Amino acid sequence: MREALCSFISGGRDRLIELQRDLVAIPALGPLNGGQGEREKAEYLLLLLRSMGIRQIEEIPAPDDAVPSGFRPNLAAVIPGRDASRTFWVISHTDIVPPGDAELWTSPPYELRVDGDLIYGRGVEDNHQGLVASLLVAEAVLAGSEPPPINFGMLFVADEETASAKGLDYVLTHRRDLFAPQDLILIPDFGTADGEMVEVAEKSLLWLKFSVFGKQCHASTPQKGVNSLVAASDLILRLRSLYARFDHQDPLFFPPTSTFEATKKEANVPNVNTIPGLDVFYVDCRVLVQYDLDEIQAAVDETCAGVAADHGVRVEWEIVQEVRSAPATSPDSPIVQRMLAAVRAVHGTNPRPMGIGGGTVASFLRRQGIPCVVWSTLLGTAHQPNEHSSIRNTLADAQVMAHVLCMNDPA
Repeated sequence: MREALCSFISGGRDRLIELQRDLVAIPALGPLNGGQGEREKAEYLLLLLRSMGIRQIEEIPAPDDAVPSGFRPNLAAVIPGRDASRTFWVISHTDIVPPGDAELWTSPPYELRVDGDLIYGRGVEDNHQGLVASLLVAEAVLAGSEPPPINFGMLFVADEETASAKGLDYVLTHRRDLFAPQDLILIPDFGTADGEMVEVAEKSLLWLKFSVFGKQCHASTPQKGVNSLVAASDLILRLRSLYARFDHQDPLFFPPTSTFEATKKEANVPNVNTIPGLDVFYVDCRVLVQYDLDEIQAAVDETCAGVAADHGVRVEWEIVQEVRSAPATSPDSPIVQRMLAAVRAVHGTNPRPMGIGGGTVASFLRRQGIPCVVWSTLLGTAHQPNEHSSIRNTLADAQVMAHVLCMNDPA
């Protein structure tokens, strides 16, 4: 059956383009991104799934007064298999991010442009590539004469781009029973161009905002003030010591260490001849699972106290975002082993389980003890102007999914 599915998928270029063209034309932006939600795109998918002949479809609306419809749509669709006790789920998201500066696009962001193997448009990679790949697998299964070995499930969730409270988090809170212990779960929303990264773990995330209070004065008489920019600059450099203090290396991750990077800097004074009395900057921390975030925060407190004493400033800091890492998916779990075997079969490469510094919706599943994998073959253009994806990669992703669906668990 696997060969028949892959053969069907390999001829799906025109169908892929058709699906992408339809999806790109529906700007499913969440309210925090200035949109009205994902309802129109979900309605398109609902009609599509029904037209394909899928009967087992469930709508899981998450109430949200911030959108005109009053809810954010989540859809679960299942094609029954011979073993109905087990499902291979592909979880993709329907929302996108705004296109940004229209002048940076070489074609309209909500109109699909095809250029050889590449297709352009907002959402074509994030997350239409994974979504469309799952639909191609579903169509291949339904075109066959026999059911798949196990159920094939597609879960289309909302709100991934803005924290998932109305998406996968809501689904797990209200329909945890969708997932059985023996299910296989793939989230095709992160990956590398060669497809060799099979993501099984994520670092903890800690975003910090620092406010350094000095005393503003004229730059010609610095003795009358306290230069907050100088103190803030010193603090930024001293925070680099976190690298040495928390220096454990884990080869599962790339990079293999925790990272502590100063990023955003807010404007202080508008003119050159004024010494600023307030400077605000941010630090992005991605912390290995071996460390508790409380340890990091204690070290930050200590560093801030030293700068305050040495420069005569007041330093305040606060947490902007904190996501503590979920337990990793075991590299020996069935979904990981199937994914590794499937990628080797389709791509002929040497995939390996890896951890990343970024955060995905996999954390919601892993915190509930549900093993899952994040994988796709992506060009890495998500959120950029002229976002694009590869037709060839999308077809290969669908074939990898077909292999996972049809193979036995490696011994």
